[in-house]
Amino acid sequence: MSNWYQIDAQEVLQQLGSDLSLGLSTAEVSRRQQQHGYNELIEQELRSPWQILWEQVNATLVIILIVAAIASGVLGDYKDALGIIAIVALIAVLGFSQEYQAQKAIATLKKLSLPNVKVLRNGRWKEISARELVPGDIIQLDAEDIVPADCRVLESVGLRVQETTLTGVSEPTDKQPQTLSQAGLPLSDRHNMVYMGTVVTYGQGQAVVTETGMKTEIGRVASMVQAVEAEPTPLQKRLDELGRGLAIASLGIVAVILVLGMLRGEDWKIMLLTAITLVVAALPEGLPAVVTIALALGARQMLKRQALIRNLPTVETLGSVTVICSGKTGTLTENRMTVTVLDVAGQRIDLTTRMRACVGEKSQDRPFLLCQPPAISLLLASSTLCNNALLEPDRDEPRYLRAVGDPTEGALVMAAAQQGLWKADLEHLIPRVAEVPYDCRRQRMTTIHKFPSIPSRIPCALETVWHWSEKIGGISYIVFTKGTVNSLLDVCSHIWINGQAKPLTEIWHRHICVTHSQLAENGLRVMLKSLTE
Repeated sequence: MSNWYQIDAQEVLQQLGSDLSLGLSTAEVSRRQQQHGYNELIEQELRSPWQILWEQVNATLVIILIVAAIASGVLGDYKDALGIIAIVALIAVLGFSQEYQAQKAIATLKKLSLPNVKVLRNGRWKEISARELVPGDIIQLDAEDIVPADCRVLESVGLRVQETTLTGVSEPTDKQPQTLSQAGLPLSDRHNMVYMGTVVTYGQGQAVVTETGMKTEIGRVASMVQAVEAEPTPLQKRLDELGRGLAIASLGIVAVILVLGMLRGEDWKIMLLTAITLVVAALPEGLPAVVTIALALGARQMLKRQALIRNLPTVETLGSVTVICSGKTGTLTENRMTVTVLDVAGQRIDLTTRMRACVGEKSQDRPFLLCQPPAISLLLASSTLCNNALLEPDRDEPRYLRAVGDPTEGALVMAAAQQGLWKADLEHLIPRVAEVPYDCRRQRMTTIHKFPSIPSRIPCALETVWHWSEKIGGISYIVFTKGTVNSLLDVCSHIWINGQAKPLTEIWHRHICVTHSQLAENGLRVMLKSLTE
């Protein structure tokens, strides 16, 4: 069933025989596992070692060499026979070793990639392998989770999912439980569904599993890929053509020598041995070995660059690529964003020119300590505090940091850290007391923070706010909001200009529209407003 998004959430639960407060029972899970199987993508059966070995020696050139070795041995030319057999053995060992090890490595990586998932069973939440999920399971989704199956969203608190692998859309998609009435919607517009293999970048929610294994959307893609028959690579085709040509020429030479010798009255055994000797001498016995060794060296070099080659001839195919065509939806990008421009009323800074001179110093040990105008510092502080992304040491390079969370929020936190404003330090001084998550209807995220009462604890980035608050009797809480331009303008009455909050008149309204249009182009939409007590 593919129209789960058109059905009300309660009706979905009824059709799947599930309960939002209890989930499925153990007995029901066992029954459904027998009916639907495990939640995994079923691939074509792995080739046995004998199949892999046979594929190494069934090329036309190799078969000709084997026939020549047998003929040489029968006729008593054991040196040539042993030499040819050694070449064939080298070809088989190199090819078999590469493909067998690659097959084992790929199988191991797939086992390690199975995520764990929080699921409601018998009224209690437990963590299990995603492989054990069945249709009707109630699961919990949190930021950084990999969606383990196709699911209908039941509850959403700012839930956003990165669906690039399926839809090609680079921006995360907001997910809501509301029923969609329109039929035939593409995957990217099914805002109440999440799909296997996608990644939760923000928020949290609950969902009910609707499809598992090969019945998921990614499973259908896998089925189509597996239905495509493998074709020989261009190198294999050219070598087979060469082998057929040599075979025909060899048979022609044997026939001509035998006929001419018998016409002259020579012994046919001597003439046959002469013909076979000439054929063996003419065959390029070293060609298959040289090709195999060259491909094996290429595969080893690619492995150093974290590219695992399953079939050796693929190395030559990849090396022959001259043009790669790709779309511009972000499918082939690293799914990371970078703040390039900070733009507020009266101030504009291009970060690319400042960062370019400091390449390699973006680390926890050596933070940037650049002096910024008060308005820019306030912008960076607000974009860091109204943010759920985190900075943590990179797994490969612990000295460097990486952003974890929504790509846009990660870019904001990284930009602030590069200017010396660290999120952990700011949150320690101005702790968050409440949050209103971003959703597609409100189009804003809001956080409320306790403002320090002691002036010495106020970060320098917020000193201008403190001086302004003193004029109106002080403030106890401060609210930061970020979101789309139109939604922010709807709730703003003042604009921050040169350390002062000025009314957002029609003139300022036009000015802020222009400013935010520029900010939107650079992925940075942040404004500040405060609450007084």
